[in-house]
Amino acid sequence: MNAFFEGMPSLLQGFWWVAIIASIIFLIQTVLTFAGGHGADGINADFDGDLTGADAPFQMFSLRNMVNFLMGFGWTGIAFFHSMENKALLVALAVVVGIFFVLLFFVVIRQIMKLTEDNTFNAEKLVGKSGEVYLTIPEKRSGLGKIQISYNNTSHELAAVTEGERLLSGTPVKVLGIEDRILIVTKI
Repeated sequence: MNAFFEGMPSLLQGFWWVAIIASIIFLIQTVLTFAGGHGADGINADFDGDLTGADAPFQMFSLRNMVNFLMGFGWTGIAFFHSMENKALLVALAVVVGIFFVLLFFVVIRQIMKLTEDNTFNAEKLVGKSGEVYLTIPEKRSGLGKIQISYNNTSHELAAVTEGERLLSGTPVKVLGIEDRILIVTKI
């Protein structure tokens, strides 16, 4: 490794070290993320600073953002070192590209978050919905039956009672209420 850095200007050596270390940490984070490592950042080294109510997947000062910044900074410095005479301008460009990497990560995470949906099942939202008797429901709450009902494009089989007459399989029903996680239904 020393032979590689021998005779290299110290600024270029710095860019190489930053780029190599940041890239290795990035690869480790990526592997941990896809392998199911605990936490999206791989290493839980973020601090809780309430910065305008940012959502959990994106905190301004996190290990992942620092790695993204340093990766953009280091590789930009390496890529443009020999083509830019003004080294102060090179460092400024590397900083801008590093900030761009952080913003790019933010945009990607925002797009991914738009794809998430809340699939938690809440039986309270079934009141007023209609379904179909799956297993016969005895009359006047004398026993349990089951209905099949669709909610959020998924079909559910849920325990049900009725206050009226016996409801046979295939009878269309409407949910009137819920008691102790049992639906109260009536014939439509």
